[in-house]
Parts: sequence; C-alpha cells; structure tokens
Amino acid sequence: MSDVALQNITKRFKDVTALDDVSFSIKDGEFFVLLGPTGAGKTTTLRVLAGLEKPDAGAVLFDGVNITDFTPADRDVAFVFQQYSLYPTRTVYQNLAFPLRSPLRKWPKDRIDRRVKEVAEKLRITHLLERKTANLSGGEMQRVSLGRALVRSPRVFLMDEPLSNLDAKLREALRIELQHLQKTERSTTLFVTHDQVEALTMADRIAVLNQGRIVQIGTPDDIYDRPVTTFVAQLVGIPRINLLPATRENGTLLVEDSALRLGLPEGPTVPPRFLLGIRPEDVRLGAGGDQRGEVVLTEPLGVETVIHIQSGKQTVLSIVPGITALKIGDTISFSIVRERLHCFDLDGARL
Repeated sequence: MSDVALQNITKRFKDVTALDDVSFSIKDGEFFVLLGPTGAGKTTTLRVLAGLEKPDAGAVLFDGVNITDFTPADRDVAFVFQQYSLYPTRTVYQNLAFPLRSPLRKWPKDRIDRRVKEVAEKLRITHLLERKTANLSGGEMQRVSLGRALVRSPRVFLMDEPLSNLDAKLREALRIELQHLQKTERSTTLFVTHDQVEALTMADRIAVLNQGRIVQIGTPDDIYDRPVTTFVAQLVGIPRINLLPATRENGTLLVEDSALRLGLPEGPTVPPRFLLGIRPEDVRLGAGGDQRGEVVLTEPLGVETVIHIQSGKQTVLSIVPGITALKIGDTISFSIVRERLHCFDLDGARL
C-alpha cells in the first residue's frame, strides 16, 4: 500500500473548471472519503488519481514519487465503479481470476486459485464461484466487483460510489463489510460518495468537495461538530441542522422573527447579525425548558421522532427517542444546549 498526495490539481473541460487547486493527502492504510454533492468534482478527482484524466496543473504523488505522467497500468490502482464492471458471460471465478492472468503478472495457476478462493471467502461468495455473473443479484455483483479489485492487492483502492445502486438494507450490510475488510487488509482507500451516512460511518478522514474546491478536511467528528461553513453544516446531519438568522443585543442572542432568546455562548465574538446553527439533538424537550413553541409537524421514524417546533415565523427541528405522544398544535417547552451552538457570518463562514 502507499501514501497518496494530490498537489494543487486543476482540471478543466473546455470552459468548465472541474477541479480548482485541489490538494489533499491520504496516509498509508487510511480510509479517506471524498464527500460532496453531484457535480462537485469527486469522480474527476478519482480519474486524475487513476491516470484516466491528465490534470492541467498540479501533481499526483505515490510515496513521494511524482507519477503524474504514469499510465494507469503503471500506477497499480484498483478502481471499483458505481456500475458493476464484470464479464456477464463468465463465472464469478473467471471474473476474479482475470486480473491475475495478465501477462504482466504471470502468476501460476495454483497461486491464482489460492488467491481467488481466499478473496471469495473474505467476501462470502465462495458458493457463487461457478455461477455466471449475469445470474447474480445486485449485492452479489458488487461483492464480485470488490473482489476483482481486492484480488491483486493494488497500491491504492479507488471506489466511486460503489454502494449507491443497492437497496438501503443491503447498502448498510455491505458498508459494514467493506469497512471491516479495509481495516483487515490495511488498504489505502479513496472512497467517493454523496451519502453523508457512508462518509461519517466509514471514514478515518473526510474531505468535503464543492464546485471543484476542497472546503474542509478532517475526521468525522471535525466535520460534524466543527463545520467551517454553512455548506458543510448542512451537508452532514440527519435531520438537517437548524440554521436561523440571529442578532446580538446586550449579551443575548435573538433569533429573528421568533421568541427564541439565548445567552451568548463562550468562544466566538459574534457580530450584530449572523447565522445561528443548532443541531436537532441539541434542542431538548422538557417541562423545565426556557423556550416555548408549538408543534407543527411530527415525523415518526421508529427509533426516534423528528419534532417541528414553530416560534413566531421560525421553525426549529428537535429529535426525541421512540414514538412520541405529541400532536400538532401542542404547546411545548424546550431548551437549547448553549455550549453546542454554531455561529456563522452572513457569508456562511464559521465564527
């Protein structure tokens, strides 16, 4: 496995700048996630790293060596695509063995057999080895696709939203398996996704990409608890963060067009007008709360319920465990955890 670095990568397609001075590094054995919305430049980043696209500026380094001009074959990376890149008329065994039969490797038959069966066992697809891939389910095909990448122990794994075509239950199961597999193999992995759950649960570190630029790099805790912009704050968190216009007046935070009043938190010096971010889990319902509002919507999700609370013209989301007895129109008391408030300037930068 390898350390990987992108240094000041810029990539343009005619008049469109897909990547704008992108830099980040991935440590040997790290699970690094590139998170961003559609069109952010995630797949282009993968293709530049794989050698499928040549950057207009910047460099790609493996273990400190500049490999920007290397061909994809010379980089020794494995690419797992969103669409399953398998030979449908061949068996699972033949698909797994195919990368090992390259003239560049010249592996003997018995070594290929051992490696294919070893990987198949790890991915729990041994019982499928003689089946044609055209007859597999989506989850089985994605396991085989992962196996084709894993079988040859590349320097770097590149994964382009490999779980996005699966149903929710299977996606969760494969997410856990993939995370366990990566830690077991200690493989250097760059995983691209627009799914915040995948990013937060799988990553050692996350880079948030927006419109071709890196917005923030950090651990999942950094990204969730200390977002550097309102874009990052809104990108992660289910339900979404409450983002409210607020003013500062005599040591008190006033949420505009509402009755919400809060003492100033310690830390940032806030300007007269700013944006206040409150995570729903930090809105605590209870009779002793110093805030009041009206329930305007409840969203039962089984393990928890999302409560929409209206105060004046503003609506604040809260989370309560299980199924609640609260009804639309109920007046409730609640408190807000002052120590966990997020303050941003009007341009969206963290204060």
